[in-house]
Amino acid sequence: MKKIILGFALFACSFIQAQEDTIKKFKPVAIPDNYTKQLDVVYTSGTGFQEKLDLYLPNKTSKLAPAIINIHGGGWVNGSKEQQGGFSGYFKNGFVVANIEYRMTHEAKAPAAVEDARCALAYLIRHAAELNIDVNRIVVMGGSAGGHLALMTGLLANDHRFDNNCNDVKDMKVAAIIDKWGITDVWAWAYCCKSHSAQNWLGDRKADEAFAKTVSPMTYVKKTSPPIFICHGDADSTVPMEESIALHDKLIQLGVKTELMIVPHAGHSLSGAKDQLKVMDEKILVFLKELEIY
Repeated sequence: MKKIILGFALFACSFIQAQEDTIKKFKPVAIPDNYTKQLDVVYTSGTGFQEKLDLYLPNKTSKLAPAIINIHGGGWVNGSKEQQGGFSGYFKNGFVVANIEYRMTHEAKAPAAVEDARCALAYLIRHAAELNIDVNRIVVMGGSAGGHLALMTGLLANDHRFDNNCNDVKDMKVAAIIDKWGITDVWAWAYCCKSHSAQNWLGDRKADEAFAKTVSPMTYVKKTSPPIFICHGDADSTVPMEESIALHDKLIQLGVKTELMIVPHAGHSLSGAKDQLKVMDEKILVFLKELEIY
């Protein structure tokens, strides 16, 4: 038994060290002269966990700023906020940027990541005055599993079923959602696509279709959903393009403003077509401009 415990402890230490070493490899986010940063701000906590976000703040003016919450991907099992970048377009247009971490599958199964992402939104709303944020111009964005979490965060709106850690904020609406190659139907991805990431995230409830639907964005799409920009590569073998097409079609049927960017010959995260990342970023900013978010 001692050998088993020691082996597990060594594995855990190795995993943590690997995560720390990975984080150290990434360059800090470069910010303009008119911005300040607050790193590793605890935005939610509970028994055995503290989740943090990095804030990038424009100098305060008399005008409230729009804000964007960025959520990294990684199948709910890896990735870090330190890997994220590409915020220059948002800095140029005066956005507050909140770049978040959340509980991974090895820390807590579904719906923990959803709970955390929702609490990040609650944090910005709760601290809007001191951060100079316009609560009517908050956008949530993510890629892959982060796209799934961005969709869940925004589409749930004032459905507070996953807000036990941040139930003091009652109005949880967002102005728009940016979904990059995100998972829209967790059950379909887990079984039709045989995704081990999805099955592992569902944990003991991996055979519970009804539960999987409660953590699937498609469940919450309605006429009052916020505008959604969607991007996907048509050669994505990780998250099928059909997940994004199904979401886009449902939004159109309900009359929700949406835009779908399909990138030819691009894999997951637009691999094989990295030149299209800049095009996507430009299209996203145009989409948000049309919504008068900035």
